[in-house]
Amino acid sequence: MDAASLLKKNKIAEGQLIKVTEGTKVFEGNVLPAGKNSSILRLKLKSGYNIGVKVSAKTKIEKMEGLKKVGKAETREIKKNPQLPTIAIIHTGGTIASRVDYRSGAVYAHFDEKDVLSMYPEITEKCNISSKFLSNMWSDDMRFKHYSVIANSVAEMAGKGAKGVIIGHGTDTMHFTAAALSFILENVSVPVLLVGAQRSSDRGSSDAAMNLDCAAEFILKSDFAGVAICMHNSSSDDKCAILPACKTRKMHSSRRDAFKAVNDTPIALVDYKTKQIEFLKKDYNRKNPNKKFRVLDKMEDKVGLLKITTNMFPEQFEFYSKNKFKGIVIEGTGLGHAPGFVSDKNNEVHKKLWKALAELAKNSVVVMTTQTLYGRVHMHVYDKGVELQKLGIIPGKDMLPETAFIKLAWLLGNYKPEEARELVGKNLRGEISERTQYEEGFI
Repeated sequence: MDAASLLKKNKIAEGQLIKVTEGTKVFEGNVLPAGKNSSILRLKLKSGYNIGVKVSAKTKIEKMEGLKKVGKAETREIKKNPQLPTIAIIHTGGTIASRVDYRSGAVYAHFDEKDVLSMYPEITEKCNISSKFLSNMWSDDMRFKHYSVIANSVAEMAGKGAKGVIIGHGTDTMHFTAAALSFILENVSVPVLLVGAQRSSDRGSSDAAMNLDCAAEFILKSDFAGVAICMHNSSSDDKCAILPACKTRKMHSSRRDAFKAVNDTPIALVDYKTKQIEFLKKDYNRKNPNKKFRVLDKMEDKVGLLKITTNMFPEQFEFYSKNKFKGIVIEGTGLGHAPGFVSDKNNEVHKKLWKALAELAKNSVVVMTTQTLYGRVHMHVYDKGVELQKLGIIPGKDMLPETAFIKLAWLLGNYKPEEARELVGKNLRGEISERTQYEEGFI
C-alpha cells in the first residue's frame, strides 16, 4: 500500500496531526504532501523537523486533534499608548519573518509590517511599535545597495523620535549587514539592533520572540548607542547577548546561540526572565546628542574576498586584476600568508602566482586577514609575511575577513584609494582590537 492510499483510506488530509505506528516505533506529526517515493509517508514533527515513514500493510495511523494549514496569520490593530516610548522595527526578511509551509514542509518568508503585532504581542505591552516593511528577502540575496536603503530607513525612524531601531534580518549574512551599518551610520544616537531567528516563529523551539523581547528591553533600559546584534547567548532560553557589530560572526548553521563575538566579548547580556541587563563592557558607545550623526552610505562594488587554499593558480588572482577590482581582502593562512614561494618542481607555478599577486597589490588595495578567525595576523614573523608586505599587502590585524571586506568597500566608496589604504588598518568602529588577550577555551 502506498502512502496516498493509506491516507485516503483513513480519510486524512494534508496538515492533519496523526499518530503513526510501524512495528514498535511510534511517530506523531502533521501530514506533509507525498514525495516522489509513494511508499513514504512524510510528517512534520513537533520539533520542526521532517521525517519519512515507509508504510506497509501493517502500518497503523490514528487521527489526532490538530490541523496545520498554510494561511496568513491573523493581524490585529494595536492602539498607540502616548505614555509609552516608541521602538521602530524594520523588516527585511529571513527566518524571523518566516513560517512553515505545510504543503512542502519547508520554511518560507511570509511577513508584512502588521504581523509583528500579532506574532509578538508581548512587545506592544512595553512600547509603541513603528513598523517599516522593506523586503521579504533571504539574507544571502543582500547587496550593498540594500545597506543604503536600511541605513536611510534607520535615520528616518530615529529622526521621528524612535528610542531605538530593531532590524529583522536573516541570520546567514546578518554579521555582514551589522558591520556595514556600523560604518555607514556614523555617530548614530540610538541603539540599532539586528535581530534574527534560527527557527521560524511558529515552531515550539523558535528563538524569535525571545530575541525580539530582549532587544526591546535593551533599547528601553540602556544608554547604549550604535549598531549591535541581539541573539541567544546559549542554547537555553535564559539570556540574549548584545554583540559588537564588527567583531561577531555566525559560527553554527542551526544552533540558536550561533552568533559569537570573536577576539572580543559581548557588550551586554539581557536576562529574558528577570529583564535585567548586565553590561560586560565598560567602554561601549553611549548616547550623545552632541555628536553629529551622518549617513555615509556609499559602497564600492568592485571589492572581493578571496580565500587561500592549497593548489591555487595565478588565474584566481588575475581575475581581480583583469576585472579592475579596486579592493581585495585575502583570507590567508596562519599569521597572514599566501602561496607564492617555490620549493621544488611541484610548485613552480607559484612563480607566476607571486607575479599575479604583485600585480594585484600594485593596482588595488589588498588587505590580509586570517582563516583562523581567532587571533590576529603577524606579517613580520616569517619571511613570507615580510615579502607580502613589500608587495604592498596591508595587515588586517584582528579584523574578521567579512568585516574587513565590508570596511574596505565602505572606505573605497567614501574616500580616495590612498586614504582608504591608510584608514583600513586603523580602528574606526571597534573592528580592530589594540591587543588580543590569551584565553583558555577561546571557542
